Amino acid sequence: MKNDPAPPAMRLASTGTILYGVSVGEVLGVSTLAEARLIAGRSGLDRIVQRLNVMEVPDILAWVKPHELLLTTGYPLRNTPQSLDRLVADLDERGLAALAIKLGRYLDELPGEMVEQADRLGFPLILLPNDVAFDDILNQVLTDILNRQAATLARAEEAHRALVQIVLAGGGMREVAAEVAGLLQVAVAMVDISGRILATAGEADQVALLREELVVPRESGTSGGGRCTAVPVVAGGHHHGKIIAYGAAGPLTPSDIGLLERAATVAALVITRQEAVTAVESKYRADFLRDVLTGRGGTRVAERARGFGWDLERRVGVVVAELDPDAEDRPVQDRMLAAWQAAVRRHDPRGAVAGFSHEVVAVVGAAVDTTRLAREALAAVCDGTFSTGLSRVADGVDAIPGAYGQALKAARVGRQLHGAGAVAHFDELGVYRLLSLVNDTGELHAFVRETLGSLAGDDDAENADLRRTLQMLLDTNLNVAETARRLHFHYNTLRYRIGKLERMLGSFTEDAHLRLNLTLALHVLRMRGI
Repeated sequence: MKNDPAPPAMRLASTGTILYGVSVGEVLGVSTLAEARLIAGRSGLDRIVQRLNVMEVPDILAWVKPHELLLTTGYPLRNTPQSLDRLVADLDERGLAALAIKLGRYLDELPGEMVEQADRLGFPLILLPNDVAFDDILNQVLTDILNRQAATLARAEEAHRALVQIVLAGGGMREVAAEVAGLLQVAVAMVDISGRILATAGEADQVALLREELVVPRESGTSGGGRCTAVPVVAGGHHHGKIIAYGAAGPLTPSDIGLLERAATVAALVITRQEAVTAVESKYRADFLRDVLTGRGGTRVAERARGFGWDLERRVGVVVAELDPDAEDRPVQDRMLAAWQAAVRRHDPRGAVAGFSHEVVAVVGAAVDTTRLAREALAAVCDGTFSTGLSRVADGVDAIPGAYGQALKAARVGRQLHGAGAVAHFDELGVYRLLSLVNDTGELHAFVRETLGSLAGDDDAENADLRRTLQMLLDTNLNVAETARRLHFHYNTLRYRIGKLERMLGSFTEDAHLRLNLTLALHVLRMRGI
């Protein structure tokens, strides 16, 4: 798929109770209603009947329930036939399936307004034969409903056993999709949370239409006369995507949606199992890559790397992405690793990538544009930042530990110089590169104290302000006028400060070597913590 298209306009299936029952049209087909006539509401013949009720009181509205077929002789309404058209609207509003009535004994005919109202609402009105008893209708229709429910439950249980068996046998998303497609005779797609298709199954032409629906959604949610129905896949309290079914014959039935929901539960088991396997594999990859980065990989590094799909025998570059201090939480780390894995797959499928406690390290071919790689990974993590360091090209496995050190220094120096989210190459650090290579940080700090004296600390606000003035003077090559302008000082104020600085540090305006030392000391301070 291209550019993660918007999800298709499709009906999201309810995860509530599955509806069992028979349609009004099927009810009219039972033997006891062979002589019954539909006199209004033909467009509502697909309404589902789940239960039956008999109207014995005028205030029946308090006793009816959705999906009922209401039977009546009209006795409760014999004295108020004018209210029959309002009764139809009230029953329809409460979700009843249909009204079946006997005429002749208490009501001679139905008002025209009632019939017109039923037609407008698509509410079936059925005229019952006088020689059929209500108990016969009740028994036969309820038997059909119970048989339908039993068959639906048996089908659902059989499907559930088949799907669970797939998981127990080690099957994955592809096998689950194939089983659902066979059970429902539809095309099926498993998609992740970003809309990427993980597996498809079904007739080739229907699968093609389903893919088209996913890429170019239609307002109606239909394509080629079929419909898409989506059920979310939830595992561990997190949404992992959807199972989407495309039926060329039309929308799925409630029982079919129930099977799709069961498949979503099984898909969640597959995801949970895969996550557990992935977690173990990730640990092995991370442990091995850490050994390589620290020079403890042993003698068979290249061979073991090939087992992970990595190529470390070529010329490579090392990239270190280190979480910025204000973004160190586990969810951001996980998303950062996922972003880097996706970016490395796109740029170098043979590249190595692994996540550690607060950083992600990638080893990619020398031909990869590592700056572009880093920018893409950074853009994919919208709720946290990380600073990225890029190494020089390393010739072979033995040079990787040194390249890792370069990338790590570049990430940390880049953050200090440019702030969170910086991308820095080791070769572009200038003097900071040289300073970062000094392993004895105690010697560096001693140099700062000897060179800057009391200006080296941050305890005194006045000294910190004087140090800023010194930094600006050195940055402008001792241009007093320009320094005063940048610091918004009066010229005389700046001259006074220069005098004070020279009394503390020496005559740096005349001594080029002292200026060099002061510049280096300020650079070291700027690299504090590295």
